[in-house]
Amino acid sequence: MRNFWTVVHRCMGLTVALFLIVAGLTGAVISWDHQLDEWLNADIMHTPGRGPLQDPRALAAAVESDDPRAEVSYMTLGLEEGHAALFLVRPRADPATGKPYALGYDTVFVDPVTARITGHRESRSIALSKRNLMPWLRQLHESLHLPPFRGSDRWGYWLMGGVALMWLIDSFVALYLTFPPRRARAAATPGQASGPSCKGGAPGGPSWLSRWNPSWRVRWRAGGYKLNFDLHRAGGLWAFVVIITLAFTSFSLNLYNEVFYPLMSKVSTTTPGPYETLAPAPYGTFIRPKISFSQAIDIAAGEARRLDFEQPPGGIWYGGDYPFYNVSFFDPADETGAMGMGLSNIYVSAETGQVLGVHRPWHGTAADVFVQLQLPLHSGRILGLPGRILMSAMGLVVAMLSVTGIVIWEKKRRARRSAIRAAR
Repeated sequence: MRNFWTVVHRCMGLTVALFLIVAGLTGAVISWDHQLDEWLNADIMHTPGRGPLQDPRALAAAVESDDPRAEVSYMTLGLEEGHAALFLVRPRADPATGKPYALGYDTVFVDPVTARITGHRESRSIALSKRNLMPWLRQLHESLHLPPFRGSDRWGYWLMGGVALMWLIDSFVALYLTFPPRRARAAATPGQASGPSCKGGAPGGPSWLSRWNPSWRVRWRAGGYKLNFDLHRAGGLWAFVVIITLAFTSFSLNLYNEVFYPLMSKVSTTTPGPYETLAPAPYGTFIRPKISFSQAIDIAAGEARRLDFEQPPGGIWYGGDYPFYNVSFFDPADETGAMGMGLSNIYVSAETGQVLGVHRPWHGTAADVFVQLQLPLHSGRILGLPGRILMSAMGLVVAMLSVTGIVIWEKKRRARRSAIRAAR
C-alpha cells in the first residue's frame, strides 16, 4: 500500500510542480501588489492636485469625454487627495463596423481634484511592462493568461482550480508518506536517519512518535541529496496547515461557481446572491443597463443607510455579463479592512433598480461566513500585516517544495536507469 501511495505522490506532484512554482513565486509578490504598483507607477498614481474633491460621476464624465470610444464600467467612489481615482473602461461599438473599438487600454487614472487624466494602461495585456507588471502577475497567478476558448474565458481558472484540488489531495498523501512504516527494521538504531526513501522517519525507535521525529528535521550539514530530501519532507510538514489552507482556498476561489458554492449549498445553509442565482450572458455579449450608474449609486447608498453600513461607497462596477450593478463599500485607505473582511457589497438590478442582494462580512449563516473567509485566508489578510508576510514566505516555500520534489524524482530516475543498465 505504501508503494502505491508513493507512486500517487510522485505522479500528482510532478503534474502540479511547474504550476505551483509559478503560483508560489507570483503569490509571494502580489501579496504587496498595491504598494508595488504605486511605487512602479507613481507618475500616474500620485497626483499633484490639492483642494476639494470632485464628484466621482463628474470624473467619469471626464473620462468618457476624453475618449468617446470608451465607456466606464467601474468608477472609484472613495476618492483621496493625492491619489489617482481608478476607472475601468470598455470599448463602445464602432457604428461603421458594429465591432468594438480597439482602445489599447482598459484602465484610466484621474486626478480627483483637477479631473486631469494622468495615465492609461491595458491591465490584461500579455505584453510585460512596468505599467502593467502587477496586473500581469496577478493574471498569471490566477489563470496563466490563458485566452478565451469556445465561448469561455474561464479556462485558466478551471486549470488552476484543478491544480489546486490535486495539490490538496497530494498534500495529504505526502503527509501519510512521512509517517514511519508500521514494521520497523529490527537492525536499525534510534539514531539512524531514514535516508531518501520516502518511508518516514528513522526506524527502530522506542515509539511511533519518536520514529516520526526525524521527518521534521533538516540535516543542514549533510549537503547534496540528503539536504534536498530533508527540505522537501520537513518543509512540507512544518508548513502543512498553511499549505492545505492555500490549496483549499485556491480551489474554492478558482472553481467558486462551478464546484465550491454548489457543494457548500448541499452540505450547509447558504444565502445565495445574484452571482449564484443568475446565469451570465454568453461570452462576448453585453447586457445594456436600463438604469444609470448615478441611479444605482443612489439606490445602494439608501440601502446602506437603512442597514447602518459603517463604510461609505468605495466603487461601483457594471460588467454587462450580469444585469446588475455591484456597489462596494469600504474605507478608501484600507480597501480590505480589518482581517481582510472590510468589503461590503450591495447588488442593484440594472433593469428595475431593485436591490437583489447584500454581502456583509461576518453576517449570514455559518456557511456564508466560511465562504466570505476564503479570500482573506488565501491572501493572509485575515492576520493583517503578519499574514501577508507569511503568505509571501509561503509562496517561496511552495516553489521550494516543488523544485526539491523534481530533484528527488530526477535523482531516483537516474538511479533506476543505472540499475537497469547494470543488470543488463
